[in-house]
This record gives sequence, structure tokens and C-alpha cells, in this order.
Amino acid sequence: MCSRARLMARCLSSPAGKLTAVIMGPPGAGKGTISKRIVNKFYLAHLSSGDMLRNHISRQTDVGLEAKNYLDQGKLVPDQVMLNLILTELKQAETGWLLDGFPRTLGQAKALVAETSISTVINLNVPFQTIIDRVKGRWVHVASGRVYNDNYNAPKVHEKDDITGEALVQRADDRPDTVLERLKLYENQTKPVIDFFEEKGLVKTFSGTESDVLWPQVKQYIEKDCITLA
Repeated sequence: MCSRARLMARCLSSPAGKLTAVIMGPPGAGKGTISKRIVNKFYLAHLSSGDMLRNHISRQTDVGLEAKNYLDQGKLVPDQVMLNLILTELKQAETGWLLDGFPRTLGQAKALVAETSISTVINLNVPFQTIIDRVKGRWVHVASGRVYNDNYNAPKVHEKDDITGEALVQRADDRPDTVLERLKLYENQTKPVIDFFEEKGLVKTFSGTESDVLWPQVKQYIEKDCITLA
């Protein structure tokens, strides 16, 4: 079966016609922007693994306490613990959902496919150099958390906060060499995950350098190949 036909079949197989999607993309690719637009346009629950983890730890749920125990020891949260957390949230979702930040490993991907039905995996393919250029122009006002960028949303006065006039700083992890290392790590970790989803006929990749260019493609794909077929 061709890739398009397999994607259409997956959309059709979603329970109760719900769109259940995973979004993937390297840090700085605009995943947050695209995710926000998807959930607002198609009325999905936005399930961010990081947000869910922090929420469960804050509420001291059983899975939250278990995850905190590993984090307090400086260890990674095991795949099964993360899967339990994710599945707890997915089962409570009354609408379709968009899963962000999970899975990160092949083991997580296999477990997720075994435990739930996924309509599609939206993969954002943005050139590394574009991401580096985008991030290296980012400046932060530490006290408020306001973020500026030399390429867009530049401060009125270079390296000064618009409201307080205080100095802006550039985070160490926004340096080009640091960003490149993070991107390479992401690529190495997620390639097996994307390959696995590809084998299942789930992946739809969107390539570009700007969220405003990628978004119409993503929107059209969901409307044409998922929503109208579900």
C-alpha cells in the first residue's frame, strides 16, 4: 500500500472519528507554534509530555511521585513510567489529541503503538542552519521571561528590554555550537522512532524554513486526508 493510502487508512481507523496525532521535530523547528495552531483549529487536546510530567509531580499522583523519585536521583524517567503517565492522560481526553514530546525512544514508540491508536505522525523537517540562525538571535529578559529575537520581534533598543530598559541576556544553550549539538542528539535519538513510524505508514513530513509556510500545508493535510475521512 502506498504511503498516502496507508495514512488515509490510519485516519479512517481512529476510534469514534477522532484525530489522534503525534507531532515531531527538532528543538527550534517551530513545533510549539504549529501545535498551537493545530489544537485551536481542530479542537484537539494538546498533550505535552513535559507539561504532563510537571503536573503529575506537582499533584503528587502515584505516577508523578514515581517519576520524581528517578529525577531526584539524576536519572532518566524509565519508558514504562512515562508510558503510564501518557496513557493516563490519553484515556481521559474527551476529544482527539495531539501528543507533543513523546515518544523520544524506539521503545516508547513501540509501546505507544501497542497501547493506542494513532491517526498520523506530523514530522517537521526544518534545516539545522535555519534553526541555528533563528535561535542565536534570541535574547531574554531574565526577571520577566520576555523573549526577543533579532530576526523578528527585535527589542526597540538593541539588547535592552522594551518595558524596563534592563539588559537582555543570551542563554548559554542558545549558542550556535550548543544548539548544533542538541540538534545532532535529537537526530540520533529520533531517527529510529521516525523510521519505525514510517514502517507503520504513519508519517507525513513537512519541509520548510518558516512556520507560516509549514502551517498551511499541515492544515490542508489534516483537513483533506484526516478530518474529512474520519
